[in-house]
Amino acid sequence: MTPASSRRVTVNDIAARAGVSIAAVSFALNGRKGVSEATRQRVLSVADELGWAPAQAARSLAGASNDVFGLVLARDPNNLGVESFYMQFLSGLEKELSMRSYGLLLQVVPSAEQELATIKKWRNARQVDGVILVDLQVDDPRVRLSRKPGALPAVVVGDPGVADGLTSVWTDDATSIREAVRHLAELGHRRIAYVSGIATLAHTRIRMAAFEDETVRLGAAGMIFGTDFTMQSGAQATREALELAEPPTAFIYDNDVMAVAGLTVATERGRSVPDDVSIIAWDDSVLCEHTLPRLTALSHDVIAFGAHVGRRLFDLVDGAEPGAFLDSTPQLRLRASTGPAPRR
Repeated sequence: MTPASSRRVTVNDIAARAGVSIAAVSFALNGRKGVSEATRQRVLSVADELGWAPAQAARSLAGASNDVFGLVLARDPNNLGVESFYMQFLSGLEKELSMRSYGLLLQVVPSAEQELATIKKWRNARQVDGVILVDLQVDDPRVRLSRKPGALPAVVVGDPGVADGLTSVWTDDATSIREAVRHLAELGHRRIAYVSGIATLAHTRIRMAAFEDETVRLGAAGMIFGTDFTMQSGAQATREALELAEPPTAFIYDNDVMAVAGLTVATERGRSVPDDVSIIAWDDSVLCEHTLPRLTALSHDVIAFGAHVGRRLFDLVDGAEPGAFLDSTPQLRLRASTGPAPRR
């Protein structure tokens, strides 16, 4: 089932759904006296459910374009500035948008709740022509919102399994992490740590499940250390792992900045990389090429990934049916940070 038509929702529609008079809807929507608080809340809830837009949005609802797409990131802006993935992703997205004279409305918010509220505001006021949904969670409320009548065209950046029929552009993370584990096992490593990202994110769960399955299949001891993607949490996870009675001899990190932090911690603890500890980073970047040693990484073209997402959103706006599109399978790029397991 695809989202219903974006015909303008009227006060008549809200009144019929809420079971009140048109006058009561008008009072409630305009914050005027004349209705009880219970009625006001019921009217506002129905208006939100139907995707009602105020009068100033009528032009967009009538079919005019804003020439703008929207993206909300629930991230700490201090961390966002050092995370290369989104800088590359946004570069590719902007490149595609600029070719059609479109702009990107980017908003960084501190929580998932504010992320959802921002998308609702954009939908109700028709401020953007479509939205890009990133960092998907299982049963994500943004996906449910994008399935409702009057929803904005939306592209999910993530696995089709969490897109619920919306257009999705994804990378095969499960295959990639299996390749990384196999590489380490072939080098003789039998204690392998995965320093993962936020556990509630769908792509983290996909990677974790594949990691656990592949380590069991190969007879290796897999250890998972959860983080929030920051350098600080990556460093702390590495310290905890290296303090174990039987520490891992290899690490896979969920992004490049945590891998760099892990390399620093290992060196500070007197571990040689790769003689004592091997390291693999996710999301290859310039950081991975300028450490000593240079970091082995799961690599894919993130700029091209962002551009691909932009093209699919344009397709939706132009009337294309939703679909699932595999962008790439990140490939292991071997450098100097992985080597045979130490003999002990």
